[in-house]
Amino acid sequence: MSDPRGFFAQGVTVIKAGEGWMEELSGIISEYDAGALLVGMPRRTDGAEGPEAAGMRGTIDRIAARFPGLEVLPWDERFTTVIANQALLEADVSRSGRRERVDKVAASVLLQSYLDSLRTGTEATDAPPIPMEIPIHDDGRNNRNKRKRDKYN
Repeated sequence: MSDPRGFFAQGVTVIKAGEGWMEELSGIISEYDAGALLVGMPRRTDGAEGPEAAGMRGTIDRIAARFPGLEVLPWDERFTTVIANQALLEADVSRSGRRERVDKVAASVLLQSYLDSLRTGTEATDAPPIPMEIPIHDDGRNNRNKRKRDKYN
């Protein structure tokens, strides 16, 4: 969800694929009076669409057929989970807490990327939502694997 002016993204819930997901989506659309639905489009690192994207396009078609008045927008989801995990790590969320929250945070990152693009006039395929390199912080949490690699190299 976003605020009425479209500046800030906020995760509401995560709908798990499986029986009844379309009914759950219908309830959320009604509850929030949604006019549009942003759907994460899986892409490869180079931006190309693979078989997962083809499957998601089928899901988008089913959603659009079920909710004809709803604008259904595919959006590049590259790196959203990486960004979400990094944010949760920086917030010092436990491993189990990250597992529970990562999808909702990644959805917020996806929506924020879309909202930002509306203000800047860019598209998701113009550039990935984060730099290709994720900074490693000097607080020691993210340096453990680097130290292990250095030890064996």
